Amino acid sequence: MSKQYLTLHTVDAAHPNASDVFAVASTSTQLLSASGSSSINVYDTTKPDFPVIQTLDKAHSLGIHHLVTAKEDKARRAASAGFEGKVKIWTQTEEGEWAEDGEITDQNKPGEVWAIALSADGLYLASSSINGKINVWSLDKAQDMPRIREYETKGSFGLCVDLSRNGSFTASGHENGSVYVFNNESGRLAHSLAGLVHPVRSVAFSPASKLLAAGGDARVIALYDVTSGEQVANFSGHGGWILSLDWSDTGEYLLSGSHDSKAKIWRVETRSCVATHSHGDKPLWTAKWLPKNPTKSEMFALGGGNNSISFYREAAG
Repeated sequence: MSKQYLTLHTVDAAHPNASDVFAVASTSTQLLSASGSSSINVYDTTKPDFPVIQTLDKAHSLGIHHLVTAKEDKARRAASAGFEGKVKIWTQTEEGEWAEDGEITDQNKPGEVWAIALSADGLYLASSSINGKINVWSLDKAQDMPRIREYETKGSFGLCVDLSRNGSFTASGHENGSVYVFNNESGRLAHSLAGLVHPVRSVAFSPASKLLAAGGDARVIALYDVTSGEQVANFSGHGGWILSLDWSDTGEYLLSGSHDSKAKIWRVETRSCVATHSHGDKPLWTAKWLPKNPTKSEMFALGGGNNSISFYREAAG
């Protein structure tokens, strides 16, 4: 059972002073993109030509490696992590404009914060670090955005992090192949997951918070049961490191982006790949679903080493 996706639009030279698009993040009407240049672009995903409607200039002086949005629309929050070591929080006005809304300033040495994830309600941020520590921060400005959890791991570089949609868990993937799941309520390690051996570059909880997908240099996507910690599936087919994982809103499909410049869509129930798309010949750093719109077919966006962003939608019929 394969699915057809059509290229709707490609934004070439998305970030003029950069060579790579490192991250894209979506809301129900917009896509935000970040690169090795210092600005964040905001695109209107309701228009057929996906125009840039806002540019957040000088967001990070040395460029941006991670960019995330809160899943719940009413949260109106985004966060960006820059190569200079800062994490900035952004809030969206009722009119849809983004403005800076504070910084995580606890210990801003480059590398103290690497990957970031926002909770669905936009109230918490998780971060990984070069020394392996995983932190969770409250984004309550009245309290100066304090750190509320600090999880110790075996000290291997935390390459990726995610917060479960229900807020109960934080997951991290590390350079030594470790994957950890922490219980945010108890503040304890819930599972140390075996199975990948090589660096893990992306972890993603399913929308129901029941499954965790992890992928990286092993070129395999491992699927774990969050409650038991058991590995329940393996998806293989990528010819390069897996750099990006994202679940569709329903949890039926998993989107993966790889160093082999290909995106794949996996049907979780049948454990099968139903579509493959090439994005030029450079690493595909980021692959993200756009939130499901009841009146439209499924859409996703890809960004990578060719400095372009492509939008795809499912072919009707």
